[in-house]
Amino acid sequence: MDLRYGTNPHQQAAGALPAHPGRWPARVLRGSPSYVNMLDALNSWQLVREASRALGRPAAASFKHVSPAGAALAGAVDPVTAELYGVDPDRVGALTSAYLRARDADPKSSYGDFAALSHPVDAELAELLTRVVCDGVIAPGYAPGTVESLGRKKNGRFLVMEADPAFVPPRRETREVFGLQLTQQRDDRELSASLLDDLVCGALPAAASEDLLLGLTVLRYTQSNSVCYLRGGQTLGIGAGQQSRVDCTRLAGAKTDTWWLRRHPAVRSLAFRPEIRRQDRINWQIRFVEGDLTPDENARLSAALAAPAPELTDDQRARWRAGLDGVAFVSDGALPFRDNVDHAHRHGVAYIAEPGGSIRSAEVADACREHGIALARTGLRLFHH
Repeated sequence: MDLRYGTNPHQQAAGALPAHPGRWPARVLRGSPSYVNMLDALNSWQLVREASRALGRPAAASFKHVSPAGAALAGAVDPVTAELYGVDPDRVGALTSAYLRARDADPKSSYGDFAALSHPVDAELAELLTRVVCDGVIAPGYAPGTVESLGRKKNGRFLVMEADPAFVPPRRETREVFGLQLTQQRDDRELSASLLDDLVCGALPAAASEDLLLGLTVLRYTQSNSVCYLRGGQTLGIGAGQQSRVDCTRLAGAKTDTWWLRRHPAVRSLAFRPEIRRQDRINWQIRFVEGDLTPDENARLSAALAAPAPELTDDQRARWRAGLDGVAFVSDGALPFRDNVDHAHRHGVAYIAEPGGSIRSAEVADACREHGIALARTGLRLFHH
């Protein structure tokens, strides 16, 4: 298969070949993929397939730069998300709900995402995809007429891929780096609730176990170091690719706070002018939440509003953040210091799953007991590079 270009447009003559002749994991129905498109498609498809199989519900992911911006199971769509995307929360279908919840985790990053669905795309979801800024989609099938409608998006450049749910990858995988072939056994360890059996402290309700299991699946396909915060079957904040794990924890925690603060009455009451587009509204909501607008940004935000912005003080932000609780936290590698727990606690975390095995694991467990956080040790590292 010819690709439009490699990782960057100047890297030409890009292509893709199956590891075993004739055995393709997915096929292109519309559009022409790039190298990164293929990485996003194949990684995101594996994530949603595994999440759906493990948890028994439709799953969706919103991918950017070979890591998920968000991932979710089908579930209730809250009023903030429903209003933003113009859907009726009481009538939205399961698959559409999964994608909306995945995309709303970090809607700033999901701009121009690659969407992945565990189940065939129906007419409702196809219609939504035509209305959002999205570069492509991968799913195991498409309802009649949906490929054609999606294929018209982006002047025919929207990428539509169909995954083969029966495809079984080879046990060993190989990549070439700087003239050297690296080979390893594929990470095919089954992710199940039994990984949470080693409960060091606290208790895990069924909903928390589901969130932790979803988090493990998400991090298996997120660039390491990685952590994620989850609640209610969806990610709230994902931190990826940081050299320091606590930096990753803080980054994902800041995204979690932003997700929660976007539900604050002051943010919901921002009255944008009708001509202001959805993504611009999202970006302004986030900047308003962050609270460090430059003078130029303040002027541009005022111009985008039909009425003056309400007050949102630091004290109001702090009091609203304190209302977030019941959050699950998952780390792809062992927590090396208790500072990860201390920071996670600030973002409503009540449940943690991590491999354990650090020389300071006892301090990590003590921190969890101190903060009243349940801790499960999985014994399984999930680095992804």
